[in-house]
Amino acid sequence: MLKLIIASAILAATLSSCVRVKPYQRATLSKSSMTADKDPGEARFEQHAKGSREGADGGSGEAGGGCGCN
Repeated sequence: MLKLIIASAILAATLSSCVRVKPYQRATLSKSSMTADKDPGEARFEQHAKGSREGADGGSGEAGGGCGCN
């Protein structure tokens, strides 16, 4: 059973490997359609709104409390 667990861990580690990106492929990968955020400005606004509503925003560098007056 232990050998099966170790073999599974090794298989999972080798299947999730990195890949080298060629210079001509980088232009395609840097397009905005390849990012998780649809609009960086919108994501920043949503983070500020969430921090203002909840009053508990951590790690993003925003100041202020839950009143929404900042």
